[in-house]
Amino acid sequence: MESENRNEAVDLLKSEIPLGWDTELVLTREVEAGRPVGLVLIDEVNGFCTVGAGNLAPTQPNKQIEKMIQESDKLAKFFTDNGWPIFVFMDTHFPDKPEPPYPPHCIIGSGEENLVPALEWLEKDPNATLKRKHCIDGFLFCTEKDGSNAFADWISKYQIKTALVLGICTDICVLDFASSALSARNIDRVPPLEDVVIYSEGCATYDLPAHVARNIKGAMSHPQELMHHMGLFIAKGRGAKIVNSISLS
Repeated sequence: MESENRNEAVDLLKSEIPLGWDTELVLTREVEAGRPVGLVLIDEVNGFCTVGAGNLAPTQPNKQIEKMIQESDKLAKFFTDNGWPIFVFMDTHFPDKPEPPYPPHCIIGSGEENLVPALEWLEKDPNATLKRKHCIDGFLFCTEKDGSNAFADWISKYQIKTALVLGICTDICVLDFASSALSARNIDRVPPLEDVVIYSEGCATYDLPAHVARNIKGAMSHPQELMHHMGLFIAKGRGAKIVNSISLS
């Protein structure tokens, strides 16, 4: 009964704040039209995606996360086959640097901070730029003390006009990155970037239903489907384009 009520609540929310999908992104057409596309993968590491890998990893197989990894692998291989650029964020933390309100996760040397097995090949791919980050917002982490920004430099180097974003968590790291990148775009800090496109089927978040959270001290409920939708909805309000379909050519 509780599961049925939860599903009804999610459906009601979606009807009240519908996303309104943006037009399908056709990758080859974008590039041929002089709008280079860069692929951004956010935190698809063991600590968030591999069953039993850590405090914030799923406790059982999760279809949304599995779908995200499949789509990421497919798109990354298409990008590298075409010699197009890929930027890969990997959540990585020091044991003496907590990230409240979250429990310890993705600690250096634990293995949680490494890419999931299906994406390990990116570590040696010449088209991929890997960036370990120590905070939620990848764009913010790329900013150095001298004001330079590694992500902005990547955008400039490849003259990227469209950043295609996939990853986890939709409503946390993906949302924060997209919001910051769009704010930077609006004040001409990441030229020539024009669009941040989030692919819904290539994103995921974690699932912590209310009935489970009640038994964990200090935990906040986090129903997966609801928070995934909310993350996409808020990102769209920040100016991101949200698509549920990608065409390779």
